[in-house]
Formats: sequence, structure tokens, C-alpha cells
Amino acid sequence: MENDRFKIILMLQYFLLCVDLFMNSFSELIRSANLIMLVLFVVQDICIIFAIIVLFLTFFNTYIFRAGLVVILVKKFKTTIVISFLYLAFCIALHVHGMQLRWNEPTIHVTASSFWVLFGIQRVSAVFYYYFYKRTCIVLGDPRFYEYSKWIHNEFIKRR
Repeated sequence: MENDRFKIILMLQYFLLCVDLFMNSFSELIRSANLIMLVLFVVQDICIIFAIIVLFLTFFNTYIFRAGLVVILVKKFKTTIVISFLYLAFCIALHVHGMQLRWNEPTIHVTASSFWVLFGIQRVSAVFYYYFYKRTCIVLGDPRFYEYSKWIHNEFIKRR
């Protein structure tokens, strides 16, 4: 991938991760304003969806994908793909459940154990999501994914 294009895509991916991190860190501080919190949750979920889309667009841009060796990409980045979709599901579940519990009384402290279990799972999955997504972004910047190389040829022969 061209160096400038890689930098732009990497900056976009980091920006989306930072927005998500910011939302996770500070969304609880404004829990008294339901509508604002709902908008922030929607923005967070959209940023996660965009991050996943950008990741797949980066996959589609590789020489490996264009050569028809999609299995190699899926195998190499399976953990990131699964964690990204699980994290999105946990975020949506937490946002929906939290808004249901707080909608009528936004200033109450939620004591439902289901919320706190889901909150813990979402926050732990966030750490894994940030790590694997960032690692995948950096690995996909390797030029060998975007040009013909001996290891791609060997993989192609193995798959035949």
C-alpha cells in the first residue's frame, strides 16, 4: 500500500478507536441527559461499524484478496474479525439495556446485576478489541500484503 494512503487509513482507524475509547470512558458522566446519551451511544456504535467496514476495505485492497486467497486473510485475522463483531454486539446490548433501565429515571444508580455483568463483559471485550484491531491495522500496513511475494506463491500452491 502506498505510504501516504496507509497513513490516512491508519489515522482514520485510530480516530475511530479514540472516539470509541472516549465514549467508553466518559459516557457515564452524562447519564442525567437521556437524549444526549442516546445520541452518543448511536455515534459510538456507528464508529464501531465504520471501523469494521474500513478494516474489511483494507482486506479487500490486499494482493492476497485480489489473488483469491481470502482464506489466508480470514485465517490470519480471524481473531480480530470475531472480536470486532462480538464487541459490537456487546456494545449494542449494553446501550439498549442501559437505556431501558434509565430512561424514566436517568439519575438513578442502576443496581441490576444483569447491567453490571454486561458492563464488565463489554469493558473487558473493549480491551481485546482495541488491542487486536490496532495490531491488525499495523500488520496490514506491511507492503508484502500488497505485492506479489514468494510466501503468497507458496500459499497459493498449497491451496491448489
